[in-house]
Order: sequence, then structure tokens, then C-alpha cells
Amino acid sequence: MKFRFLLWMLGRMMAKASRNNPAFQNQLAGKELTFQLQTFDGTVARHFVVSGQRLISRPGVVAEPAFSISFKDAAFGFATMRAKNKQLAFMQGIQDKDIQITGNPGLVIWFQGLTKFLKPKKKAV
Repeated sequence: MKFRFLLWMLGRMMAKASRNNPAFQNQLAGKELTFQLQTFDGTVARHFVVSGQRLISRPGVVAEPAFSISFKDAAFGFATMRAKNKQLAFMQGIQDKDIQITGNPGLVIWFQGLTKFLKPKKKAV
């Protein structure tokens, strides 16, 4: 349930950034694709559609995504995406075959670059 919620929130945050954040919109410029994050068995899956400098997300899988990141299970996916050092966690997961990437690996790197725009704003004290 945590992983499903995390993917849903990721979709909401990216959709909002695609509407309000010019730097995020620049990263989407020229991209027309669909990608997905899921568990190996597909029980938890969400796909993300990039079109016209906007991003929307929907539950479930699509037939032919530009790339797909699959985690061995929901608990592992949640832990990996919440890790302090996400890059290390992803690399370790790939090496241990707990994460599988299908499709264009260059787009996976592009997606990881998008996440830097999703940091919550610090409240002024």
C-alpha cells in the first residue's frame, strides 16, 4: 500500500510541476512518451504520460512504454525510492537483480533527473 501511495504522490507532484515549474517544463520539452514504474509481477503499477510539456499519471501498466522500472516487490520499491542515497540504492538493486529496467536506459537517467525538481519547499521560519 505504501508503494502504491508513493507512486500516486509522485504522479501528483510531477503533474503539478509540469503545470507550474518552468524548469520542469523545460525538461519535458520535446518529449512525447509513456513510462511506468511497477513491481515484477505487475500487481502495483503506475504509468506516466508525457505530452506537450505536461505529465499525467494513471494506474496500471501500458503495452509498450518507452521504459519501465520494475522492483522485485512493493516493499523493496518503497524502500529504494525513499532511500537517502537513491542513486546508490538503484545501482545496488540493479546489480542484485532486484530492479529490472526495460526499454531506453537513457530515458531512465532523464527521469531520475526530473526528480530533483520535486523537492518540497522549505518553510520560512
